[in-house]
Amino acid sequence: MKFLDLFRRGAPAVEKRSSGAGYTAEVMQARWAYVQGRTGLAELTGTVSSCVSLWQNGFALAAVDGTDMLDRRTMAMLGRSLALRGEFVALIDGDELVPASDWDVSTYQSKPKAYRLSVPESGGGRSMTALAGEVLHVRINADNAAPWSGVSPLRTASLSAGLLHAVETALSEVFQNAPLGSQVVPMPENPEQDNTALANSFIGKRGRILVRESVAVTAAGGPTPMQDWSPNDLSPDLEKSMTKETLDAARDSILAAFGVLPGLFNSATTGPMVRECQRHLAQWALQPLAELLAEEASEKLGGAVTIDTMGPTQAFDSGGSARAFATLVQGLAMAKESGVDAKGALAMLDWEAK
Repeated sequence: MKFLDLFRRGAPAVEKRSSGAGYTAEVMQARWAYVQGRTGLAELTGTVSSCVSLWQNGFALAAVDGTDMLDRRTMAMLGRSLALRGEFVALIDGDELVPASDWDVSTYQSKPKAYRLSVPESGGGRSMTALAGEVLHVRINADNAAPWSGVSPLRTASLSAGLLHAVETALSEVFQNAPLGSQVVPMPENPEQDNTALANSFIGKRGRILVRESVAVTAAGGPTPMQDWSPNDLSPDLEKSMTKETLDAARDSILAAFGVLPGLFNSATTGPMVRECQRHLAQWALQPLAELLAEEASEKLGGAVTIDTMGPTQAFDSGGSARAFATLVQGLAMAKESGVDAKGALAMLDWEAK
């Protein structure tokens, strides 16, 4: 060490911290989503995937009036995020919305005031902070203990989701590992080599009658009883475990949690039932969420925003609407001829224009 080095000050140490939006965070997020599904959220099942697709496509078809930021691509991501996470967060960047993959929120009086967002990028993502007025935040199933965060339908029915995932996992393992269609056939007491050759002779003999005579004798000297030659089936009896009933009940519960009538996935469903299921989904599941989104967008985007999921999805009975319209016209004509105030009559039926 030189003498002058004692008077030189070294550069301050740079403290390095990992970003919440880097590659490691994305891998951990993917792993967390996988483990979360394995522990009962049932996100890997076909039932949940079908419900998520219905929400996603329903929002993608929605008619948005009052803003151009909520395009169909953004609406589809919003519907999927609401179905799986219970909330959707996007940064308002000029005239577009930038969806966030992860976020932290600070609140005051239970209302969000600022966000720390993680925006995904192909190179690893970036992190930023934004005020509440710069962030579009839609949440559903909010609890009083945490009104700033949403809850997915699967978490509101976690017991049914865990049952569905457990049953489907058990069935997949049964069909993968169980000896389905296998039988134990009695073999003569021959040497091992002869028994192996005899077992191989059954391969490829589909539809043929195979006759093998026994040469084994019992200890008493008599021939082998005939009942010993009856084959024993190794396929597990799933009917006794009520697997079908349990699976159907778990599926119906998950469908109901997403606002989908179980009759939509019934093999005996008819056209009127399908239309009724579509009306129920659009009216009681998607449209209320669209109203929440429209309220949030009207507040954050600076204009009145309306979102309609009933009309674009045609969640109505066209034949019934035509018959109702014909009856209404006929009633108005009769009211005019009789001198009855048609407007007052419609008001009694709650059909007055708002």
